Amino acid sequence: MIYTVTFNPAIDYVVQTPDLSLGIVNRATSENMFFGGKGINVSCVLKELGIDSEALGFTAGFTGEAIEKGLADMGIRTGFIRLKSGCSRINVKIKSSEETELNGKGPDIDDESLGLLFEKLGTLKKGDTLVLAGSVPSSLPADIYEKILKTLDGRGIRFVVDACGELLLNVLRYRPFLIKPNNFELGELFGVNIKTDADIEKHARKLREMGAANVLISMAGDGAILIDEQGNTHRCGVCKGEVKNSVGAGDSMLAGFIAALTERPGDYGYALRLGTAAGGATAFSEGLAQKSMINKLLKQTEI
Repeated sequence: MIYTVTFNPAIDYVVQTPDLSLGIVNRATSENMFFGGKGINVSCVLKELGIDSEALGFTAGFTGEAIEKGLADMGIRTGFIRLKSGCSRINVKIKSSEETELNGKGPDIDDESLGLLFEKLGTLKKGDTLVLAGSVPSSLPADIYEKILKTLDGRGIRFVVDACGELLLNVLRYRPFLIKPNNFELGELFGVNIKTDADIEKHARKLREMGAANVLISMAGDGAILIDEQGNTHRCGVCKGEVKNSVGAGDSMLAGFIAALTERPGDYGYALRLGTAAGGATAFSEGLAQKSMINKLLKQTEI
């Protein structure tokens, strides 16, 4: 089973307006609501690709109830811990001449609730996959990723980590199956300016030497590079289409990659292709990727 963790889920309220002006009333020309958070995004795209997962994390208040019900209606299993106070956040995404985001803070997570999450994680079995993605709320320890991997280390669980900075570096000792920094985050990890594919490959291999089995580097409009667990390099360009949405594209790439390896274990070329197609399908849509678009874009991909 695949498990995703979203510490701070959200309802993403996406509105479009021709021109955003401060200090006056702005009228939306369209609006949509999605259930957000990086782990949730991964679970949603996995479901679209026919792969079951269970979404874990924390919810609170009426917005938390809406998130849980919405995911259940989509056929996604959930195991959220219900917090005693607060409300799950609402993130406002304004699409105008420029894209503007106002992300909510979210509820505080108490020690008792965190302990309940660790109890759930303790039920994971050999062969399961655990996806940890995104930043850590201020009410949680800054080293929470490290604590989780340390607790589950040695049990045959595949760890997938999408994080940056110290949050990522500190988990490498636990040999995550897959990490996915982008090219800018890769440069920040080593304090260098990444300019070429050779630079990316060089520093991605350093991350493998530090413990990661597979290192996937996304490069926005320049495609992606994967150094797989055998040390092989794979490169894939981007799909062609009109970019409409930047939210969740990286999460969708992660989901496509995981789904591909579920279908074809060890086929890393196909995993990179499906990940690229899934990321592109989200970028070219108003919401998260749909299977029909993913399959269409998969035909464009080439390793």
